[in-house]
Amino acid sequence: MTDAVHAAPLTETTGADAAVTEAPVAAQPPVTDAATPKGRQAAVLFVYFSALLDIFALGIMIPVLPNLIKRFVGAGLSDAAATAQAAHYSMYFAVTWGVMQFFCGPVMGMLSDRFGRRPVLLISIFGLGVDYLFMAMAPSLAWLFVGRVINGVTSASFSTANAYVADVTAPQDRAKAFGLMGSAFGIGFIVGPAIGGTLGQIDLRLPFYFSAGLALINWLYGFFVLPESLPKERRSPALNWRRANPIAAFGLLLEFPTLIGLSLVMVLFQLAHNVFPSIFILFVGHRWHWGPGIAGPMMMLTGVLSLLVQIFVVGRVVKALGERGALLIGLGCAAAAFLVYGLAPNWMIFLAASPLGALGGLIGPGAQSLMSRRVPGNQQGRLQGVNSAFMGVCSIFGPVIYLASLSFAVQRETSVAPGLPILIAAGFCAAALVAAWFLAKPVADAEPSPS
Repeated sequence: MTDAVHAAPLTETTGADAAVTEAPVAAQPPVTDAATPKGRQAAVLFVYFSALLDIFALGIMIPVLPNLIKRFVGAGLSDAAATAQAAHYSMYFAVTWGVMQFFCGPVMGMLSDRFGRRPVLLISIFGLGVDYLFMAMAPSLAWLFVGRVINGVTSASFSTANAYVADVTAPQDRAKAFGLMGSAFGIGFIVGPAIGGTLGQIDLRLPFYFSAGLALINWLYGFFVLPESLPKERRSPALNWRRANPIAAFGLLLEFPTLIGLSLVMVLFQLAHNVFPSIFILFVGHRWHWGPGIAGPMMMLTGVLSLLVQIFVVGRVVKALGERGALLIGLGCAAAAFLVYGLAPNWMIFLAASPLGALGGLIGPGAQSLMSRRVPGNQQGRLQGVNSAFMGVCSIFGPVIYLASLSFAVQRETSVAPGLPILIAAGFCAAALVAAWFLAKPVADAEPSPS
């Protein structure tokens, strides 16, 4: 994260992603304090911490939320019946979260393009803090469900943070910057479940209070330190509520047709990426009888490998092969890893595929950087809002596809059958790789848009 996007005329990108055509960007207004070294450093630290908080909270809830749901629905039931009921309601919770992302992501993106990234980030973080307190004190399953709705609305902070990154980094540096943001996932999934499990042993509600405290600290830091990254001269001149409609928001793809191919790639990959959050615990429990004592360290290993890829691999691969090259390598490795996971005859081969799967961490930074190049500065929030809506759609259908296929597969006696959901994910990744090969072409950086 070195040079502000509006600090100088843009040049072609490095490596294999040299722009098809070059076009100088029109003169830009003076840079804001977010573009100065001191302001940019504070901004990057805040935005990174904001993303990290989101993933911390997600990781903290992994070992806690299902057990809290089980406590509400399990009275008077056997353990097996209570577990089945908890899984049933967890499905509703996951789908609800995706629906809220679908509807609210474009709204948050539009608001950040009109009023700036800072107020939207602060409102989202404050809302997350309120949500954690709400869930910590929920007296019933219905109240817990409302808390999940609030979480789906306010989790748009991550997409706004990505728009912020696009504001304060030069196009040729964005893949590396998005890789740094992606490392938050690795750290969050290393530390989050450990914190949630430890605090949950004391009290199932304590992790939610802990997350609320983190949100308050983050909000205070942002309120006093965070500079705005999008100056008034570069903002959208007015609110267009038609664009906030999640269906109409996809009109961005018609305005910038070169986004269509990359959006297809991201949807296919997001569908694949949903497989392990949906079925991992159930899959390894059925396949190799892993309990939390083994599944937890496996999740931590995945987080460590992902973090190492984001920190040490993404920047080097992008520099050598360009963003498109990083995207193609990431998709190829992810497809191969899912294939091994699904067919693995024993846990050792399953574990051995983890480094290959971690290289899928090249996908997000490569795709995000390529997409951000296709959209002008005052539309970056809208772009991230559309991406958030796509993630919401995948969060609705992904769990349904994988849980239904797992339920079907475990009733079969063959050794391959339980891996059916993961093989479906491999198919999605392979389709994304083919789409990226033909559709993820580099283009010249987009010029500022009047609206």
